[in-house]
Formats: sequence, structure tokens, C-alpha cells
Amino acid sequence: MAKEPEKYVRKKVRKARKPMSPEQKAAASERLRIAREKRLKENPPQYKNIHPDVLALDDEHPLRMERVKAWIKTQREIAAEERKQERAGVKGATIKRIRAENYARMMQSYLESSTWTDMFYGEYGEHRMNRICTTMAYDANGEPKRCYGTFYMDLGYIYGYPEEKGGKPNDWTPPEEREVKTQSNDLENFFG
Repeated sequence: MAKEPEKYVRKKVRKARKPMSPEQKAAASERLRIAREKRLKENPPQYKNIHPDVLALDDEHPLRMERVKAWIKTQREIAAEERKQERAGVKGATIKRIRAENYARMMQSYLESSTWTDMFYGEYGEHRMNRICTTMAYDANGEPKRCYGTFYMDLGYIYGYPEEKGGKPNDWTPPEEREVKTQSNDLENFFG
């Protein structure tokens, strides 16, 4: 038995749109802008995977969400480019690819946990992150242990750095002496 020939069905052909005039394009883009603004007001984005502390940062903060997302995009583009270079056999491409992937992964982790774990920050990791001592460590004789380049809350400056780099100011007085001076001034003002 031979197969019966199938009936030919012509596919529907879409006609090309008429080109818009410049005025029509401007009006359409304006309508689209208004519709997007309306949708944004009615249904604002909910960042469920972003930590609330990161969302609470002000616009001037160097680690706010929008900046970090742009840095992640840049690092992923670098990783893709280095992957191509790696396949081409370029020396050093593997290390650059791994660094870009790890940096992007770390920034994504920061957005989710609000903890920056890298020693550098910035779009290309060009700025050094400062360390802050939150809990003091002490020697056996009771003296506090200190590391150069660390900000100590009890001192109020970066230990071991000059004043230009955030270190001990020239006119600095220890906190104990500051308290004694303010208390004595308060007593003089009180008793006249």
C-alpha cells in the first residue's frame, strides 16, 4: 500500500510592519516609559536574595547593591574573555579566569550575607579593604595584642599608620585623658 499524498497547507506569512515615523517612535517610547513607571510603583521589586543590611546602605556607600551587581557583571565578562584566552593557550589566562570567577562568586555571597570576605574591593579589586578589630586579644601580662593596619575601636585610629593614611593623629589624646578633661570641665562649669 502506498501512502496517500498529504494535502499541502500553506504557512501563514507575516507581513512586515510599516516603519514608524520619528514622531510615532517618540510617542511609543514615551508610552512605554510611563507604563514601566506605573508598573514599578504598583509592584516594586522584592529583593528576597539580598541581605537587608546591604539594601539599607545609602547611595554614597562604596559597597551598595547596584555597584556590586555592576562589578559582578564586569568580573563575569572578564572570566569569559579569559576562558577564550585559556583555550587559545595564552600564558596566565587560567589564573586571571580563576581570580575573576572567585571574585564574582565572593561578591554574590556578599549580597546574600552582607559579609565581605575579600581583602580588596572595587570593580577590578583595586582598593584595599581595611581590617577592624571587634574583640580584643591580650597577652599573658594583660597588654592588648595589636596588628599593624588594623582599626581599633579603643584607640580610634588605624594602628601603626601615619596620620595621612588614617593612623594616629598628631593632636590625639588617649580616651582616658579625654574623659578626665571633660569631667573636670563639667565640674568647673557646674560649680561656677
